[in-house]
This record gives sequence, C-alpha cells and structure tokens, in this order.
Amino acid sequence: METGNMNSSSTPNKSKSHLPLQEKLIQRRNSKENLDRFIPNRSAMDFDYANYMLTGKENPCTSSSPSREAYRKQLAETFNMNRTRILAFKNKPPTPVEAIPSDFSSAAQQVKSAKPRRHIPQTSERTLDAPDIMDDYYLNLLDWGSSNVLSIALGHTVYLWDASDGATSELVTIDDECGPVTSVKWAPDGRHIAVGINNSEVQLWDSTSNRLLRTLKGGHRSRVGAMDWNNHILTTGGMDGQIFNNDVRVRSHIVETYTGHEQEVCGLKWSASGQQLASGGNDNVLQIWDRSMAASNAPTQWLHRLEEHTAAVKALAWCPFQSNLLASGGGAGDRCIKFWNTHTGSCLNSVDTGSQVCSLLWNKNERELLSSHGFTHNQLTLWKYPSVVKMAELTGHTSRVLYMAQSPDGCTVASAAGDETLRFWNVFGTPEVAKPAPKTKSEPFAHLNRIR
Repeated sequence: METGNMNSSSTPNKSKSHLPLQEKLIQRRNSKENLDRFIPNRSAMDFDYANYMLTGKENPCTSSSPSREAYRKQLAETFNMNRTRILAFKNKPPTPVEAIPSDFSSAAQQVKSAKPRRHIPQTSERTLDAPDIMDDYYLNLLDWGSSNVLSIALGHTVYLWDASDGATSELVTIDDECGPVTSVKWAPDGRHIAVGINNSEVQLWDSTSNRLLRTLKGGHRSRVGAMDWNNHILTTGGMDGQIFNNDVRVRSHIVETYTGHEQEVCGLKWSASGQQLASGGNDNVLQIWDRSMAASNAPTQWLHRLEEHTAAVKALAWCPFQSNLLASGGGAGDRCIKFWNTHTGSCLNSVDTGSQVCSLLWNKNERELLSSHGFTHNQLTLWKYPSVVKMAELTGHTSRVLYMAQSPDGCTVASAAGDETLRFWNVFGTPEVAKPAPKTKSEPFAHLNRIR
C-alpha cells in the first residue's frame, strides 16, 4: 500500500500570503557569461603609437628619442598601416591550415547530413508557486487541455493557467464539507472540464463562461481520484474501487460499470482509438477493458487482469506510435515500469527504476518515455524505447513528483510535486512540423443545458 496524503491536513492553509501560480524569482546565471566578449592581447599592442594618434602628443617616456620625425618614421615602418586604425596588433595572423584532404570529404558530408543530437535541458525553464497542492499519491490534480490551458487543483480550488500569456484565473472553489478537489480532467474540446470531488461527486464546467453545467452523482460512494474522457463518455474511478462510464449528454449518465478492483482506482487511461481502457488500483492490479465488451445491464468483464506489479498502479500511458502498447508504473514497493501488449496481455519488458513511479508520458515525436518519481530521488527520468536506456535525469523538485501533464504540441511537460511548485520542462524538443490543433466540436455537450 502506498503512502497517500502527506499533508498534515486536507484543509487548505488560509494563512499563505503568496498567490498561486506566480513565477518564482530565481536568479539565473549563465555559466558562459562574458566568454564571448573578445579581450585583445595587450602585449601585441603599441600604446605609445596609439597615444600619439589619439592626442598628438608623444609619450614622455620616449622624449629622449633622437628625433621626433625619425621616431614617427620608425613607427610607421614598424606598423606599416593606415593611421585611421587606432588600435593595431603587432602579431601576424596564423598560417592558414592546410585544406582537408579529399579522402575525408565524403565522410564529412555524411557527418553533416546526420541528424544532430537533441539537447535535453537538465533544469526547468519556469517554476510557479503551487501552494496547498495535495501531496497524495492516489489523486490526479494536473491536466493540460487542447486549448493550451493548464488546470491544477490546489486544496479546494481549481485554477486555470493560460500557457499562451501566463494569465491565471480561478474556476471554482469547493465548499469545505464537500472538498477538497481530488481530480481534474479536460474534455477533448479543451473547453469543458471535469472536477472530481472528495464527496464522491463530479462537476462538469464550461471554462469559457465559468459556468457549472451539471453534477454527476449517485454512482461512487467515496472520492473520485481518477478520470478520463472518451469522446462524450467521462470515465471515473473512485476510492470504492468502482469504474463508471458516464454519458454526459443524457440524464441517466451511468451507462457502463467496470467491476474488478478491490481497492481505490488511482489510474485511468483510454487508448487513442477509444477501444481499450486501462485501469490501475491500490490493489496492485492493472486491468485492460475492451469497449466492445461493455455491458449496460451488468458489470463488464475485464479483457486482461495483470498482477505482475507489487505495489499500487497509478502511472499509465498508451504509446502514440503503437496502438496496443501500454506502459505502467508501480509504487514504492514495486518501482518498475512495465510494457504490455494489450492484445495478448503479455509483458514485453520491465525495468526497475529504483524509486516510486508516479506518472508516465510518451514523447509524441520520438520513441521516448518520461517518468516522474517519488521516494527516493524525486526526479524525472527520460528513457529511450525500446532499449529502455536512461537518457537524462531532470532534478529540481524536493518532494515526490506526483503529477505530470503534456502541452498540446507535445514538447513541454509540466510537473507538480509535494514541494508546492509547478515546473515546466522543455524535455521533448521541438517537432519538425507543428501540427495545428484539431477543430473542436460542441456536439458532445449540446444537450447539457437541457439536463436538470
């Protein structure tokens, strides 16, 4: 069993004076500062001549020279240059290096044409304050929508941070008797957002108008810590071990039930095709569900029940370049990232990361996987796939990195930790061709205003 809430209290600290999502003032120093400023070799310069050209006066130290004209002539012969150049160098330029032999020309062209190695910054490019964030392994409090707006739950309040201009706004604050907020998840349209609450309810909000559209209730019996969307279907997982498919367009919103977990559901992810659902729980079980097998009148049977992890399974990520490949991460008692063929249920590979696995994200542009960790190093680790060779470790957080979210373009990753900071990492580089954001459709939510 994982260590859940590390906060002393689930009630937000009202005494904090600093505002949330404000950039931390961290003075950065460029280690290469001033290295590109050219400092000439003073020994190669004749300051006597320079003084004369600038002032018209001879250096007193040279007043004992035989003749002023002879002195000037000697200087002119020595420098052999136009007097319009005030500071001149005595040293001769180095002899040109012999041209590269033709035997190496083809090899040089091959090196030049080879793809340059991507630079992976080891430090975060931006750090924001995230006071009162819940240090709870089982929750999912951070998400980045397709409209480039990041949502984060801090205690009882959900904040929205617009990545395009850095503007912060408050979406909702949940009453003390109902909160805190236990999960947030953007709908595919980037406008609507689901907010899971400690009292077992789920609120659906329109972020554009800051309007509550409806509240889903009557399904879960305890807090809702995991959610994911599949078009107009919102899938929710709770501490009661239940998983529900909620059709947000209809009054009786629960349309399918997935029963199989014996403890809290802390991880939920739909595949890109929307045909398979992966769920992870505090019972150390990973389950794969097939949409075609979903039953409306009876609990749906899982397609695969995978019990190889030896701790809670929260971190789940479907591969963007292979539809049936799923990565899963185990908690502090397991520490492993496992790769699965979800068609057959077989484990393709397993790597011991050495620390609690909290979250997983695939690179959309390269065959790479990013993991975030808790005990004991609190780092982010970039892995090459399929070799699972460690490419980089990103450090900066001082507490376990429980939550990660990826920008719509796939390049930037936001991470939030128990140290009450939100950090941004340019870890996945820049895509060769920037793909425009898909046009959103309001159709899946067209009936919400009619529901009472």
